[in-house]
Amino acid sequence: MDPYSAEGELINIHDNFHQGRYQHVVDFDVSSLAPENALSARILQLRARLELGDVKAVLAETKGESDPSLQAVGALAEQRAGHGDTAVTTITKLAESSGDNATVQIVGGTVFQAAGKSEEALLLVSKHDSNLDAVALIVQIHLQQNRNDLALKEVVSARRWAQDSLLVNLAESWVGLRLGGERYQQAFYVFEELAQAPASSSVRSLVAQAVSELHLGRIEEAQAALQQAATANPEAADVAANLLVLAILTGGDEIEAKTKLQSLDVQHSLLTDLGEKMELFDKAAAKYKAKLST
Repeated sequence: MDPYSAEGELINIHDNFHQGRYQHVVDFDVSSLAPENALSARILQLRARLELGDVKAVLAETKGESDPSLQAVGALAEQRAGHGDTAVTTITKLAESSGDNATVQIVGGTVFQAAGKSEEALLLVSKHDSNLDAVALIVQIHLQQNRNDLALKEVVSARRWAQDSLLVNLAESWVGLRLGGERYQQAFYVFEELAQAPASSSVRSLVAQAVSELHLGRIEEAQAALQQAATANPEAADVAANLLVLAILTGGDEIEAKTKLQSLDVQHSLLTDLGEKMELFDKAAAKYKAKLST
């Protein structure tokens, strides 16, 4: 039996991870799991701890491990600790020696993508064998490449064999927010159901609900969802990022919102993107400056 299927014993810890309920993953009781599922559960818990900021401890715990899966998680921890080159080197070696390992594919692909190596990431993760985690990562990579067509193709293909899996629903919703139209509302239904149900609510699902609300033009509802997320975790950078977007849209205190985000994650992708666009604007504007004669 597939341990991640609806009847499998890893379904709850797996869904909690992808719902962003990381503390639930860490606290999950693994004592009764079958021996063959113990490593998979441990990997999810280690990755959840990384998401919660427990980088040094995960680094220490995975150091010297011989198992390729744990080495991959160790590389991800290295990257989160600011040692990106070391992480990429480790994953490159693992891709050559253990490229058929599912964790190496998924975690390794994540490391490559974070390092800006999209082609290497896709080459590695595309080796998967009907793995929904891999499908979700491939969709995210294509969306970051602005290849909505390829992301949609991946979702449609996975839907044929995964049916109503949580990850397929999430991936389809991510694509829907890019394609727009009626898909905005469809994505909203998925995210709202996750965000408002006590068994699945998390900061991540609340942010996703808020983003879909913004696309639907429902500013007040988006603000309510973001405030709920901010109350749950005042230090969540993605919450601060979307509050900055909200401030820009509503004419709020943009400077305060930007300062808040900078204090939480100065390297956040939104700040990086804004910085790049400001630089491009300044270069374009410089071409049209009035030339004063002396």
